[in-house]
Amino acid sequence: MLAFLTRSIALGVITAIALLVAIPSLRTQMFAPSVSLSDDKPINAAQLSFNFAVRRASPAVVNIYNRRYNAEAQLKLSTQGLGSGVIMSDKGYIVTNYHVVAEADQVIVALQDGRLFTAQLIGKDRRTDLAVLKVQAENLPVIPTNSKYNPAVGDVVLAIGNPYNLGQTTTYGIISATGRSGMSFYGRQDFLQTDAAINNGNSGGALVNTRGELVGINTASFQQATDIETYGISFAIPYELTHKIMDKLIADGRVIRGYIGIDGREINPVMARLYDAEQINGVIVMGMDPNGPAQRAGFKVQDIILEINDKPVTGKRNVQDIVTDLRPGTSAKVKVLRNGEPVFIDVLIGDDPTE
Repeated sequence: MLAFLTRSIALGVITAIALLVAIPSLRTQMFAPSVSLSDDKPINAAQLSFNFAVRRASPAVVNIYNRRYNAEAQLKLSTQGLGSGVIMSDKGYIVTNYHVVAEADQVIVALQDGRLFTAQLIGKDRRTDLAVLKVQAENLPVIPTNSKYNPAVGDVVLAIGNPYNLGQTTTYGIISATGRSGMSFYGRQDFLQTDAAINNGNSGGALVNTRGELVGINTASFQQATDIETYGISFAIPYELTHKIMDKLIADGRVIRGYIGIDGREINPVMARLYDAEQINGVIVMGMDPNGPAQRAGFKVQDIILEINDKPVTGKRNVQDIVTDLRPGTSAKVKVLRNGEPVFIDVLIGDDPTE
């Protein structure tokens, strides 16, 4: 009997060793350390749940209620719209969409812990569809951020907000595309495209990655922006742009953008040969504001802009980004190619008249 048990145990041990050798994943599962959900670290990279990311980010996503005075009863405020917002700083700064608060006479912010605040509007920017609010409160949950994170197509993302005032809701998807432009309600800007559902009330909420870090501010679905019946196409304003606009609004109450008044066209290899230009990067001046800074500085049609303040020009979008970040009233040195020869022009930056 003892010999039988010994043979059985030995056979079992040999079988187990063979299985561990043949199937490496069993070794990982057997010896993986157990981690409590109360820890501040994700369980492991293979987990199917994104509970860690939601628990980390959701307390900083607030509900926003847009209140306006009633036309019939001038002293009566009524809720006219709703949206979401993201607490960006322990000083009480909250980012949301411009279109959520643009027409509000009063803005109410509701935190997930049940606290309610009347928010002060710090500033709003129509072009990027962003606005900054501030509440006076302590112990505010702040959204985690990571300036080194670079959104890429295929990254898993979660959209957190308050759709249809149902209460905080999280939807799931991936980043479908980056650098989408021309989809804004109010102007051209680069969006992140995602298939995570964004519905009415989600506007201004957080798009986060699987670590709960802010990827962008949810702004619209394709259907909302174009009135076309579509599903799975939504947009968010990237974190990098959000942070830059937020800082400008906090500093000045509005976004002050530089302006030189040039209408340009990107150069390609064929055009470079026609213009006797050896390099292929640059923007050709096709027209100018007759009263703009470029006209006064001496730019000419068919000049090829190569550099602005020693920063190489790669395209129209690049020129716009460089110029809008320059402070009106300052001078910029622009390198252009004119008749095949480099020319340097000093231009006094103006204030964007479209603001």
